[in-house]
Amino acid sequence: MMKAIELSQYIPYPPKKVWEALTTPELIQQWWVKGDIQPKAGHQFTLDMGSFGVQHCLVKVADKEILFEYDFAIGVLDTTLRWQLIPQGEGTLLQLKHSGFNENSSVGQQAFMGMRKGWPQILSRIETVISNYKKIG
Repeated sequence: MMKAIELSQYIPYPPKKVWEALTTPELIQQWWVKGDIQPKAGHQFTLDMGSFGVQHCLVKVADKEILFEYDFAIGVLDTTLRWQLIPQGEGTLLQLKHSGFNENSSVGQQAFMGMRKGWPQILSRIETVISNYKKIG
């Protein structure tokens, strides 16, 4: 059976700025990990997960300022990250769905448990990165 982690985080910045934080390598590195991410369907990239190694990823959907989805840890976890940006007042409701954890494998179970704890902390850092980054918008 496959499991998913679903979280929402309100960020008091417009979708344009949140999108840039999700899709710009020097920004994503500040709130999550280093990687050569690009918002282009079909783009293959890697994310350096430190002690968990370099993970291969593939962009599936890049609908600017609305939806960004990519396969994560191809050949290891084979999960999917789906970021949805919903305008809300002056800000953005960022919804994350990290799906495809295989609970029949010990690696899948461990990743699910670790990421279920880690994602809320990781998401909480996005707002600070946006507020500190003067070049955006």
